[in-house]
Amino acid sequence: MRKVLGVVVLMASTMTVSMVSVAQAKPPVDGPIELTGELKGAPYEIRVPAEWNGTLAVYAHGYSDAADHPGETENRTPQAFVNDVVEQQMLAVGYAVAGSAYASNGWAVADAIQDTKRLVNHFRAVVGQPDQVILVGFSMGSVVAFESIERFPDIYDGAIPSCAVGAGAPRAFDGTLAISLAYDAVFGWPAAWGTPGDVRDDLDFDSEVLPVLISQLTAPGGAARFEFMRLVVGVPRGPEWPFSDLFFTTEGRAELERRAGGPVVQNLDHTYALTDADRAYLAGLDLTLNAATLDGWLAEMSANRFAAPNKSRHYVEKYADYTGQLVRPVLTLHTVVDALVPPAHIAAYQETVAAAGSSALLAEAWTSGIGHCNFTPQQLVTAVDAMNHWITSGERPESFPPEQGFVAFDPPDWPQP
Repeated sequence: MRKVLGVVVLMASTMTVSMVSVAQAKPPVDGPIELTGELKGAPYEIRVPAEWNGTLAVYAHGYSDAADHPGETENRTPQAFVNDVVEQQMLAVGYAVAGSAYASNGWAVADAIQDTKRLVNHFRAVVGQPDQVILVGFSMGSVVAFESIERFPDIYDGAIPSCAVGAGAPRAFDGTLAISLAYDAVFGWPAAWGTPGDVRDDLDFDSEVLPVLISQLTAPGGAARFEFMRLVVGVPRGPEWPFSDLFFTTEGRAELERRAGGPVVQNLDHTYALTDADRAYLAGLDLTLNAATLDGWLAEMSANRFAAPNKSRHYVEKYADYTGQLVRPVLTLHTVVDALVPPAHIAAYQETVAAAGSSALLAEAWTSGIGHCNFTPQQLVTAVDAMNHWITSGERPESFPPEQGFVAFDPPDWPQP
């Protein structure tokens, strides 16, 4: 099982230009141009069409699993933009595209922020000065986009955080603690995995966690218990649940804890509850899930409280939480059903931006897609077109074509403080 948070990278063969030739002669702006190389340990790819419209779309990819267990191999191949199909469509309408593989895999937000910025500066040096630069980040890459547009408004003219972690990394990973506590209440958290608030730093999802989850999910009554977990943490029913969510609850959080130097999650200000509709639904799935059982699980979740040390918590806040203070436009792109990064993330980001007085620089686009980062190539091109027009004209996008699968949608509130 290859674990990636974001879109799946589909590779195509490309003509590469050695770093030696790049250093000797600056390529002409006339395309097509295809460049690959490495910048401070981060492989990259740049593609410029024959008729470049002057805009560079920079791709910030999602989570790619670190090869930190026996038999695993890291994907270190860069992709200029999502996958070859989307790249071809972007090039066909005139956009230059560029993407970095980052200097490391895992929760590589710190590397990604600098590697992506370095790639834009490299593009300027070897290709030419773009009229505008749009940063398009997916999943973990959305954290890169949200943070970079605040830190570097002189580098980026606009950002499109997609399947976006709008609540920020601290609250997103606090959500994995809620999953841990629900799992502990229902099944019992194995001591070999660490604790719900501090997972074992070398925990492996594929060999240690996944077999246990499969056996529990397929056991009599197991599906209903996983539905309790989903409902109490506020996750919509989608194809990522429960395996992708439990990956980040276990191995994904373990990798982050190694970077941060300790546990990163807390629940001191959290509450856990079910609606009457949730209770009726669960009882219909399994008659043993009566009020006494459900109340007992909720009480057990509430009895277990965790606080992260300041140093490690500060790391996840730095990589990254957001101020919402914008001077460049941001367009979020999200599907209406995403079990890994729920739509409530966008409501949380809207609140952050409104509190900073920057709502005029925020727009949202929603698609009818089901699943994490499940966008069509046309939807991605349309989103980039909308941002490009916003930058050049000052006209904030108000609607998107329904015939392409865009819909009007009001996201639910973030489930915790």
